[in-house]
Amino acid sequence: MKKTLLFLSVIFMVSCTSNTILEKPTDLIPKDSMVLLLTDLFIAKSAFNEKNIKNQRKINYIPLVYNKYKIDSTRFESSNFYYTSKLEEYELIYNEINEILIAKKTALEESLKGKQE
Repeated sequence: MKKTLLFLSVIFMVSCTSNTILEKPTDLIPKDSMVLLLTDLFIAKSAFNEKNIKNQRKINYIPLVYNKYKIDSTRFESSNFYYTSKLEEYELIYNEINEILIAKKTALEESLKGKQE
């Protein structure tokens, strides 16, 4: 009984792996634009609980990011899905995003430090 259960578990796990090669969407967002778009989306999502200049919180800035890049959520989702299917390429995108965010953080900290002096 245990061998049968183990065998079925292995078959189930193997059948769940996907080797699907996705086709490139016709309206794919270029990689360099995707890096900038995702960077802005991360910033917009993190700003949701922060107060803005008018002391307002819980404002959804994501539509503003979509407007900035002249895309809609469907185009973003299809492009993001395509890039996530290529893990090596998506990892490179995330590394670039990380570098940009670190540079922005450093610049902001230096700017704040200069104002305090």
